Amino acid sequence: MDIQNVIDYLKAYDGPPIKLMEVCGTHTSSIFKNGIRSLISPKITLISGPGCPVCVTPTAYIDQCIRYAMQENHVLLTFGDMMKVPGTEGSLSDMKGKGAKVELMYSPFEAVEKAERHPDITWVVAAVGFETTAPSYALMMQQAVEKGIRNIRLVTALKTVIPALRWICENQMDIDGFICPGHVSVIIGSKPYEALAREYKKPFVIAGFEAEHILAVIYDLVRQIEKKEAKVKNLYTNAVHTAGNQKALDVLKTYFEPGPAMWRGLGMIENSGLYLKDSSYDGGSRGLVQDMKLPEGCRCGDVIVGRINPDQCPMFKTQCSPMNPFGPCMVSAEGACGIWYRNK
Repeated sequence: MDIQNVIDYLKAYDGPPIKLMEVCGTHTSSIFKNGIRSLISPKITLISGPGCPVCVTPTAYIDQCIRYAMQENHVLLTFGDMMKVPGTEGSLSDMKGKGAKVELMYSPFEAVEKAERHPDITWVVAAVGFETTAPSYALMMQQAVEKGIRNIRLVTALKTVIPALRWICENQMDIDGFICPGHVSVIIGSKPYEALAREYKKPFVIAGFEAEHILAVIYDLVRQIEKKEAKVKNLYTNAVHTAGNQKALDVLKTYFEPGPAMWRGLGMIENSGLYLKDSSYDGGSRGLVQDMKLPEGCRCGDVIVGRINPDQCPMFKTQCSPMNPFGPCMVSAEGACGIWYRNK
């Protein structure tokens, strides 16, 4: 169907209210930048999901990273979006001003290079992400093992999306359909969504990131809901295949295994975390599953599962901003609160 016809249909929709969740933060950003909400009926509500790995990382993880960064002969390597995530007593950025040894990395493979050059230092990698980035940590581990490098530790907060979507389906009954994450689906493929669609009778459609891609997916979801269908469809076929990226999945299985993980704001979700099989490289990741604290007054947990929009949090644009983030959803470029702050 022509894109203008899609827009006309969605704009004119006057059926029962429909609530769709876009799981990926990049989709949330694209929806704002392209004014998607202005092109669809007010009876079609788009809500954000737990698509930001930084946002769902528990407080205890930040505290563990800080402990390593403050330890003698240890240096923490992290991506920049982790620097301002609040821990119990402050963020990595706060602690760096108090002597914590923290360096920004642009690739996990930098840890291997640094560990080779400085064997007297233990290089601790803050490994945070979903299936999109997890294979890069597995490949880093492969390289470290092949070179016999032992002065590397990973503190992992690597999570998998399907168990989280199952949790949402079981706990948020009012969501009618899902815009599946494009980047994650490149790795896992479209097949893993099929069991969810069958079990919960909801449609799951994989989207690209351009405006026309998102509008096409919304149209498909609305049409499925009208016809009482619950199918998995892949509208991002140039990048996503049914079985996913088998090489990436194989290297993940070689170095990581599933286990329970704490999602900040959601709680414990079984088999949603990825942990190193070789515990000698692990920085105590498995002991961080009992923490789900949020700063008092922060409603990130409600934002992550779509119970409220970010601007419905009383701290939004008052006490909480990207320069002074009170909760994790305001920190990352993929966090719903940060996206709403910059675009609304």
